[in-house]
Amino acid sequence: SRVFAHRSVYDELLEKVSRRASTIKIGNPLDDDTELGPLAFEDQLNKVKSYIELGKSEGATVHYGGERPAVDLPGYFLQPTVLTDATNDMRVCREEIFGPVTAVIPFETEEEVLRQANDTEYGLAAGVWTSNLQRAMRMSRGLEAGTVWINTYRAMSPMSPRQGFKKSGVGIEHGIESMNEYTRLKSVWINTDEGPVADPFVMRG
Repeated sequence: SRVFAHRSVYDELLEKVSRRASTIKIGNPLDDDTELGPLAFEDQLNKVKSYIELGKSEGATVHYGGERPAVDLPGYFLQPTVLTDATNDMRVCREEIFGPVTAVIPFETEEEVLRQANDTEYGLAAGVWTSNLQRAMRMSRGLEAGTVWINTYRAMSPMSPRQGFKKSGVGIEHGIESMNEYTRLKSVWINTDEGPVADPFVMRG
């Protein structure tokens, strides 16, 4: 996951993201107050940790996290991790990590951030935070993602269809549109005219 922050608010946003990461409740996923549970299995934990090390070797800095937390529970837990000094061409910014890792990247212009956001093989979802309604509409049109949230994130409804773009997703989920995934169409034309059969080589509307 990537967080693009305008340079004018980059330092402030980085501080807030890191502070939030430090307060995320790590624990048993069956507890209602848990916000982050363990990774599914040891190989995935090792994979995520290897991505963090890869990011460091590429020039990124671990601003927060990146370690096993002190949790008195069995499981493959990992701290939420915030990377800085990352660029969009790094593997940690281009590949799906499937772990609690994000890179915070500064940008200058709307055109620049739109180009960087779309410079990926994936397009499941995106979020835009802005007080400018016109900018929100421009970004929602320009972002190559199946779901775009404006000033919110992870809002969902079974009535609203979801579909990933590019290499993301598995078809259409939710909404009446999802029925198309389970539908096979067939057209049957029957001539009930008792008159002579029309020339079958003439297209009729």
